[in-house]
Amino acid sequence: MINIETHYLFTMAMKTERQPFGRTSFGERSVVVVTEATITGPRLTATLLPGGSDWVTETPDGTILLDCRLVFQTPDGAVIGMTYRGLRHGPPEAVARASRGEVVDPSLFYHRVAIFFETAAPGYAFLNKMLAIGRARREPGGGVYEVFEVL
Repeated sequence: MINIETHYLFTMAMKTERQPFGRTSFGERSVVVVTEATITGPRLTATLLPGGSDWVTETPDGTILLDCRLVFQTPDGAVIGMTYRGLRHGPPEAVARASRGEVVDPSLFYHRVAIFFETAAPGYAFLNKMLAIGRARREPGGGVYEVFEVL
């Protein structure tokens, strides 16, 4: 068996506002508007451009499905699109606290994302050819993802 290797790519800190959408045939839906986000890492630093959101679905078994689209701009003007899909689940009380924005020990619940990038900027073209994964945690200011390139 071959192990999957990763390499630290960046930390992404986010601030969000939840907009309830209601219960549909797919589950309880909400749109989480990402109001602020920064990416800080050795190969990539960027800030969020307006318009990012995460379409969140809570399934009947309590699993939370994430479907997020964000656009960032680097200090040198490059524009980078980021999409991710993810899962959050765990003991109901831990998941509920995290959903309310409370600080919760990340070992108490599972919150992972698979990330893809798209850019026309030659200096960041390496992002177009990678899969990244992230693990989330809550801090007093909002959500934080530690993101790793899958090698």
